[in-house]
Amino acid sequence: MTLTREIASEITSQVASQVTGQITGLVLAGGRGVRMGGADKGLLPWAGATLAGHALGRLRHQAGPLAISANRHIAHYQSLGVPVWPDEQAFEGPLGGMLAGLVHCQTLWLLCVPCDAPFFPLDLAPRLAQAVGTEPGQARMAVARAHSAGPQPVFCLMHRSLRDTLAQYLATGGRRVGHWARVAAAVWVDFEDEGFRNLNTPEDLAAHAAPHPAPHATGDGTAH
Repeated sequence: MTLTREIASEITSQVASQVTGQITGLVLAGGRGVRMGGADKGLLPWAGATLAGHALGRLRHQAGPLAISANRHIAHYQSLGVPVWPDEQAFEGPLGGMLAGLVHCQTLWLLCVPCDAPFFPLDLAPRLAQAVGTEPGQARMAVARAHSAGPQPVFCLMHRSLRDTLAQYLATGGRRVGHWARVAAAVWVDFEDEGFRNLNTPEDLAAHAAPHPAPHATGDGTAH
């Protein structure tokens, strides 16, 4: 018997919802902020909150526990009300933050987003979750891919079983997120381009209007 499209979609959504309940959301804010003149990007004010606060707000209904990857100003990030996990070796790039997340998270899955992209999709987690699984032959990592801009590997969902493989990749000098995704046999999930716009410079912060209010993001950058 062939399932109707509606029933198949409902089953897929139910499976994705089950996976979403096992996701830790991690905001990657551990960089040096070179293009921001060395400023700590996650703590920069924008549209009534910090960039990290906006990211937490957009993750709030896409994951269970939330955390931040940061390597400086730890107390400031802790004031946002979530755990802060530094890299084992500071400033190893996004992969260092991802590894810290895999080491510390208590859920089966880790969803990573950068702190400087406050427009990322509010359905990022469930759509990535539809592409992964734990059965033989199923992918353990899913990566967002923008229609025109291409792969966006820092927007990814990873199973915690990839921790040791990522640690080995970093230990051998690997730092490229896109290459790591291929090593991990990630699958790509297509999205519209708009959600993956980065605010990399002071000019970007000034030029772009605020997104629709992130759920529960407050003026001091916290998310409740």
